[in-house]
Amino acid sequence: MSEVLLEVSDHVATITLNAPERMNTISGPMLDQLSQLLLEADRDREVRCIVLTGAGRAFCAGLDLQAQMASKSGSLGGLGSLDSNPGEFDLRNAPPIVLHGIDTPTICALNGGAAGYGLDLALGCDIRVAADTAKLNPGFAKRGILPESGGTWLLPRMVGYAKAAEIAFTGRTLSAAESLELGLVNHVVPAADLAERAAGLAADIAANAPLAVRAIKRMMRAAETETFEQNVHHVFLQLLPLMRTKDFTEGVTAFMEKRSPEFEGR
Repeated sequence: MSEVLLEVSDHVATITLNAPERMNTISGPMLDQLSQLLLEADRDREVRCIVLTGAGRAFCAGLDLQAQMASKSGSLGGLGSLDSNPGEFDLRNAPPIVLHGIDTPTICALNGGAAGYGLDLALGCDIRVAADTAKLNPGFAKRGILPESGGTWLLPRMVGYAKAAEIAFTGRTLSAAESLELGLVNHVVPAADLAERAAGLAADIAANAPLAVRAIKRMMRAAETETFEQNVHHVFLQLLPLMRTKDFTEGVTAFMEKRSPEFEGR
């Protein structure tokens, strides 16, 4: 079976890391498959939200270090290989870059532990819903490496520099409750309710005008590197074409008629 699965239903794409026998540690083929399926879902006009989760008892326990150490040509999180020369890393199709760049909203359903690369993947999603049994393990420093897949950029923006420094420097495992208190996850639910809660949140997103939601995501990401004035002008340029869409007309009409809108993504 494929090590990464894609299922689309009711405008929601569910991408599942499917190597439960090794706690979904990331292999080279999984890196390629994950990037391909993320891009496929993002290009699908019927998909309005992506849920990323794992099969079995873990979300992702990091890179498959045994496989990486066995081969010098092993992938470094999709950023290159162990025998690459400096400056030869190809970042364009690495899953963290793809995940950050797609316009479709993403939800990480943390069904279990997320460590190393798996933690970076989770943080790279827009929203995180965690089972109460899930744990976040930022143990890079304990393995003699650093968060190579976005963690050094994402973590300080989520919790502030001082808290990010403590988390990263100590490498201490965080419980689901601690992660919620820190703001690293949006919701913590009983493990048995995780799939239903994530699906419900995805359905709420998918019920909205997809072109507008994608534009909102683009502008929120752009705001991370823009001034307030730049972002306001940028948003206005996004607003004009949205006001010419059928979805805008449907949204206004439904509001006036006091009914739920039915958006088509056009």
